[in-house]
Amino acid sequence: MSSCFGRVLMVATLLLIAPVGAQAEQVLRIGYLLSQNSQLGAGAKAFAEEVKKRTGGKFRVEQFPNGELGGEVEMIQAVQSGQVDVALITNAPFTNIIPEFGVFDVPFLFRNAHHAHAVLDGPIGKEYLEKFGSKDMVALAWGENGLRHLTNSKRPIKGPQDLSGLKLRVPQSDVMVQGFQALGASAEPLAFPLLYSALSTGKFDGQENPIATIVSAKYDKVQKYLTLSGHIYSWAAFIISKDVYDDLSPADRAALVAAAELGGAASRRYAADAEKSGVEKLRQGGMEVVTDIDRDAFIATLKPAKAKFVEKFGAELIARIESTKDESAN
Repeated sequence: MSSCFGRVLMVATLLLIAPVGAQAEQVLRIGYLLSQNSQLGAGAKAFAEEVKKRTGGKFRVEQFPNGELGGEVEMIQAVQSGQVDVALITNAPFTNIIPEFGVFDVPFLFRNAHHAHAVLDGPIGKEYLEKFGSKDMVALAWGENGLRHLTNSKRPIKGPQDLSGLKLRVPQSDVMVQGFQALGASAEPLAFPLLYSALSTGKFDGQENPIATIVSAKYDKVQKYLTLSGHIYSWAAFIISKDVYDDLSPADRAALVAAAELGGAASRRYAADAEKSGVEKLRQGGMEVVTDIDRDAFIATLKPAKAKFVEKFGAELIARIESTKDESAN
């Protein structure tokens, strides 16, 4: 028997004795902007663990943190084209893709994180999850980036008058730019990966982000003042390529949705823990912390801009959001 024939026979024998129905492990790549030690990293980790458990190891999730698959706009485009399977993306870039999402970027719309959770976990949130489908992607579940707070290198921020003329970086959201300009800041958008350098060189005096991000990005090294403003709730979403999702069985779809929901809960827990412990870390790092702001003054200053937002997004929708009750109010 020739060696070639022997190899063919060996392969045939292995195929015959292989378990019936055995499948090769399928790898799903998930990308996100922050490090693994972040609210997004916590969400992605829980998602990966739950996918493996709920599919019996049929799927394995491989993580790509720190923007390894590109910035958030690039990752969204890669999901839409099927080049990336899954991504955990924060709210900022979606307003330019699905304009209706801009309503969530209206400053001081949410009272706190509990209020935001109640909105997203309720009928409004379900309606908005379905909007991703019009852009060649499927939203599996909400995640969390966190309540956004102000930092700067110039002065304590207690009221809107303290923002006057401050060079402030904001995400690439037209609503956020307009909102902070209405408050008197010189607000301009800039991609997140460029932010630390822009702060260290003085291109911007300040920025705003969740506490977890401020800590992980080490902004205390280039910023002196932290204001616990909680002016915007920054959500995140687990999005999956429509092509990938359409190829899944109903059972696998349900497994990924459940895994994403648990991943979202993990990101919320991480962000909440950071709100409690991160502020002290930043204080120890040398930041001066303003814990009380004149929220009423901020809201009053925003009135002209809010009138435009009401016209843009609809008075009924904004009223529904503002009237949503949350557990913290009980």
